[in-house]
Amino acid sequence: MIVKPQLAQLGLFDAKVPRYTSYPTAPHFSNDVGSSLYGDWISGIKPGSSISLYIHVPFCRRLCWFCACRTQGTQTDNPVIAYVDVLKAELDLLAARLPEGVTLSRLHWGGGTPTLLNPDLMRDLAAHILDVVPLGPDAEFSVEIDPNEIDEARLDALAEAGMNRASIGVQDFDDEIQKTIGRIQSYDTTRKAAEMIRERGIHSLNADILYGLPHQTKTRMTESVQKLLSLNPDRVALYGYAHVPWMAKRQQMIPSDALPTPEQRLDLFDTARRLFMWDNYAEIGIDHFATQEDGLTRALKTGKLKRNFQGYTDDQAEVLIGVGASSISRFPQGYAQNAPATSAHTKAIREGRFSTSRGHLFKGQDILRSRLIEALMCDFKINSAEILRDHDISASELNQMYQSANAAFDNLLTITEDGLFIPPEARPLTRMIARSFDAYDLSKAGHSSAI
Repeated sequence: MIVKPQLAQLGLFDAKVPRYTSYPTAPHFSNDVGSSLYGDWISGIKPGSSISLYIHVPFCRRLCWFCACRTQGTQTDNPVIAYVDVLKAELDLLAARLPEGVTLSRLHWGGGTPTLLNPDLMRDLAAHILDVVPLGPDAEFSVEIDPNEIDEARLDALAEAGMNRASIGVQDFDDEIQKTIGRIQSYDTTRKAAEMIRERGIHSLNADILYGLPHQTKTRMTESVQKLLSLNPDRVALYGYAHVPWMAKRQQMIPSDALPTPEQRLDLFDTARRLFMWDNYAEIGIDHFATQEDGLTRALKTGKLKRNFQGYTDDQAEVLIGVGASSISRFPQGYAQNAPATSAHTKAIREGRFSTSRGHLFKGQDILRSRLIEALMCDFKINSAEILRDHDISASELNQMYQSANAAFDNLLTITEDGLFIPPEARPLTRMIARSFDAYDLSKAGHSSAI
């Protein structure tokens, strides 16, 4: 059994490491990828294949202080209406490049707050998307829903458009914590939103909750998790709050002296984890939980669990296209990111070109190392037979990678002829262990606490 002093000695409470929702991570993107190459990648999608589509809406009625996402506040619909027109124009550019017969396996609206769109805008945008690329068989259409920014009419519009999974942000139900992070959202408001969602036949419900928030204690964490469990979510993302006020200026509103210590963060995570496990949720990777019937659990059991910019997924599509300002796309050839600023993105689209401003072209061992890291993040193990079958690497070189990683962690890992395994007691170190397989400069900004 690994105890806190040993975890501390290995650097868990001090390390800053990526979340590895991509490899290489976004700070390593460059301007080597532009709109022309991005367009070529779209044209190169296999006809008749399935892809994923992410729609980014970077607007909120209020800016929560804890959030580090690239968003902007608005009290009127005018900028939102104009932005939806830009999204539609970008979709038209996409349609001109997409090969025939491409369908969607996943469609996700994120933000920001996509539910601040009025019902007519929702219907208009959804119709435009599905005219460009229709939903395929068993497709999943999910939307991030702010319980403070939703009503019957908007949920009707989303349900009519085909939404079959909803995701609600909770963060924490404690009143003092909510006031400190600038996110007032009562349990009753959240419960009502969940009820309205399910009343429309949308039975797949995700929820996000945070640990590591100011004033959080194990007792408060327990109360918030128990309230969340009463809503019967199908999936839960238990994210660690990343306090980066030098990057996200609004976080300067949050008193740093009220934050739990790294050791306390681990206790908070473990408190929540135990509650989800006691309620028979399956543990998915490092920070997700799902019911036994959920697609994530099935993917875990069948070795098909994946990791992308939204976290863990059961989506098997090779291509993810991001639409909207700052959105990131993934292709077999590499990553492409739209201009982060809404103004720059809008200008490019109105000029009839994609706003791709940076990205990464896979080279060298990128794809190999990406798979090694994803395997650790998803399954806590690397299957040597799979890696040797699918990648250009010798058994001796792969074993050398294993031995190097193991040596860096006091030989806590297990190495057999089948591969490398992270034992349950060492799983708090997973992101740090994954970092051992990262060939890029680890001093790049954008990394968060290892726990």
